[in-house]
Amino acid sequence: MNLPALTPKSAWLPVTPRGVAAFALAKNSRLLLVQFMVAIITACCIGWFLHQAWAPAIREAIAKIPDDACIQSGALSWPTNSPVLLSEQHFLGITVDLDHTGQMTPTSHLQIELGKNGWQVSSLLGVLDLPSWVSTKYPADVRIALNRSELEPWWAAREPFLILIAMAGVVVWLMMLWPVLGVIYSAPVWLVGFFSNRALDWRASWRLGCAVLMPGALLMSASIVLYGLRAFDLMKLAVAFGLHLVVGWVYLIVSPLFLGRHPDTPAPAPNPFHTSEK
Repeated sequence: MNLPALTPKSAWLPVTPRGVAAFALAKNSRLLLVQFMVAIITACCIGWFLHQAWAPAIREAIAKIPDDACIQSGALSWPTNSPVLLSEQHFLGITVDLDHTGQMTPTSHLQIELGKNGWQVSSLLGVLDLPSWVSTKYPADVRIALNRSELEPWWAAREPFLILIAMAGVVVWLMMLWPVLGVIYSAPVWLVGFFSNRALDWRASWRLGCAVLMPGALLMSASIVLYGLRAFDLMKLAVAFGLHLVVGWVYLIVSPLFLGRHPDTPAPAPNPFHTSEK
């Protein structure tokens, strides 16, 4: 497999199509190392967002919870009026509406609402259908104290660790997802290489299929930071999410063209209309 001048000799920067193409010729260990670094960057951006955007709203809500509130036998015992707004910030709001009457119109981008027997999440687009993904009912066999005196120190001691757990989950998820998507992407990568007469076998196609996912991840990480800085609104974040998927397909088509031609590819015929100067 000949290494062309267009392809870098070392695969380190999965930013340009040329840099991504280099991973087709790199070792698997190099690919995994750079994937891990990109996953760490993505996790740090998400962790920063959780700390900057969501944690303050949770702390504000805890400070307004009455002392006698608790969840017992699968029901929320709420001693004061309902519905009530506990926290309403730009990114996250938290309310209590025992009957889910819908009187609390969310102005936050995401709102968590505690009801009598369960909780729900809503956004500016309406209530999200979470029960098909996760149970929103309160546990029937566990008593959860919601009073400020107990919940405030509990959250203060665990907030950094919960954010770190979320960051670790992002890294694990990406490191498991990318190799699987690389297998799926290897087929179109190989087809692009085949029809453009590029030196690509199936292993190189898999590496390149994995590498094309990293530019999109970096784009999404930057978008999350811009969203946390309020430079992006919710619509721009949604556009960025769709765009980060498209970026992978663009790199999938373009990056193989930066690889060398197959050794068995015949040399192009000379131009009969070209006259050499004597």
